[in-house]
Amino acid sequence: MRQESAPSNPTEGAPVLATSTGGSGVLATSGVGTAQPEATVAFPRLRLPRGRVLSLPQAIYGPAAGRAALTTLVLGTLALVVFDTAGPSVLVPASNAAFAGWEAGPLHGLFGTLSVSATAVNWSMSGLLIVLLLAYGVVLAAVRTLSMRAIAVCVVALHVILLLSPPFQLTDLFNYLAFARLGSLHGLNPYTHVIGQEMHDPVYHLSNWSNLHSPYGELFTALSYPLAWMPVSVAYWVAKVVTVLMSLGLIALVWDCARRLGRDPRFAVALVALNPVYFVYAIAGFHNDFFMLVPSTAAIDLLLARRDRAAGASLMLAVGV
Repeated sequence: MRQESAPSNPTEGAPVLATSTGGSGVLATSGVGTAQPEATVAFPRLRLPRGRVLSLPQAIYGPAAGRAALTTLVLGTLALVVFDTAGPSVLVPASNAAFAGWEAGPLHGLFGTLSVSATAVNWSMSGLLIVLLLAYGVVLAAVRTLSMRAIAVCVVALHVILLLSPPFQLTDLFNYLAFARLGSLHGLNPYTHVIGQEMHDPVYHLSNWSNLHSPYGELFTALSYPLAWMPVSVAYWVAKVVTVLMSLGLIALVWDCARRLGRDPRFAVALVALNPVYFVYAIAGFHNDFFMLVPSTAAIDLLLARRDRAAGASLMLAVGV
């Protein structure tokens, strides 16, 4: 029995993938003495005017795609806020019972009253979040082709738009005001008394923690007490403005931490501030988490600056919230 010898060329008989663009697109096999055309594996290309060709990865992750994604985030958020302010809906708790003009904001009724079923709102909201998440992914992929200025403009625009929105899906902001009025205005300790004991107060009907004691730290409670001396409508807007400013302060600290660590600040800022979960639920919900996140992140920034004592003091402020 005759045994066949192994090919002297280690690549003989192996599949070949060519990098040229003129092949036939068929997988070829190399061999000695054969002249078969090499295969071509290439990304799809987009034909542009005047004979220009743009590869698909470049089209998705280039600066044009990044800017389009930033625009999508802003326009999608604006559409959400316009709908929230148009009239009572499931997106604004208790709005079917009472939806005052000062709560709805300056965009209230801009496009008239939008009457949509709860099911349609839920499906539309889910679709919008998917679009925003996809745009967020494109921004992260193209972030190194975007300027810090473009990212900063988008971040500030999102904050301004969301400032004009009523609290999204939560009543936490009114709970903060209710606890503040319970202690400062009515002389009841919010850690031993409940919001239900101020049923005659106008903020009672806007809150939903009627049987709970305050879960917040003493520092936050003390800082919220001056809001009780204002009309509910004024305190509402003061709390919203301060919360949005705290969020911008947090983003600035993230930028500075990335800079001190030698990382690209554009990616750090985009990763946090342009996340739809962050701006749709945290900022639009006007959570007091920012009052804890700002001093705790400042503590990290101070540690990076080798200011240990100041970092410890800042961390204690976060604990007090």
